[in-house]
Amino acid sequence: MKSLLTRTIVILAILAGLTGTVSAQTHPLVVEDAWARASMGMNRPGAAYMTIRNSGEDIMVLVGLRTDIAVMPEIHLTSTDDRGVSSMTPAGEIEIAPGGAIALEPGGLHAMLMQLQRPMVDGETFQLTLVIANGDDVTVEVPIRGFAARGPQD
Repeated sequence: MKSLLTRTIVILAILAGLTGTVSAQTHPLVVEDAWARASMGMNRPGAAYMTIRNSGEDIMVLVGLRTDIAVMPEIHLTSTDDRGVSSMTPAGEIEIAPGGAIALEPGGLHAMLMQLQRPMVDGETFQLTLVIANGDDVTVEVPIRGFAARGPQD
């Protein structure tokens, strides 16, 4: 009995340590490879990146974000004009088709974390909730990587 309890505790500890992917069996949205870069203090916005897949049969509409690490989390789109000048604007609602996916990545759509409430420190994590139009929100644990990170494995 003690051996079974020990194995159960080890398995739960391993599962608790998995970050960056949410795939609730009953939820159609699956979040993969979530990550963020460390911030230099709290004066500049942070950003988070991930891939969001819709494994369901209905269109899912991402309408916002919630997190305690930033006062104003929003999905933004980085675009570059014909002169090479980049700008970021709120993306608004984002539809994810059944079987489709969206990538939140540097240089494109991303989770902009404005008015940070604490520094984003390499090795730490924070929770980010994807607010879905139907009220079936998804929360993911986002690992924070170093200043020079270029992806979830850096």
